[in-house]
Amino acid sequence: EVQLVESGGGLVQPGGSLRLSCAASGFTFSSVAMSWVRQAPGKGLEWVSGIYRSGDVTAYGDSVKGRFTISRDNAKNTLYLQLNSVKTEDTAMYYCAIGLRGSGKRGQGTQVTVSS
Repeated sequence: EVQLVESGGGLVQPGGSLRLSCAASGFTFSSVAMSWVRQAPGKGLEWVSGIYRSGDVTAYGDSVKGRFTISRDNAKNTLYLQLNSVKTEDTAMYYCAIGLRGSGKRGQGTQVTVSS
């Protein structure tokens, strides 16, 4: 069974940092591209970032470019998202997903709240 379990969310102050993790199982993690998407309260799903299976090619949405960094550890079947210089508008439920643009299966999500 394909499973994606996100963790690392929480409350952070504006300008702060947080690292999200996504533990994958039930499929060959190193063979697929992965991504992060998010959903803010009352809004639709927004693609945040994607990473190719080898980890050497990454892509970011305009709203997070230069502040967030996606990475992966294929030996640990784990996807990461480093959030730096967070803003209140980054408040959302963050999901990892199979596929470069977040179109595949998603996990249950981890909540990130940016507030002073």
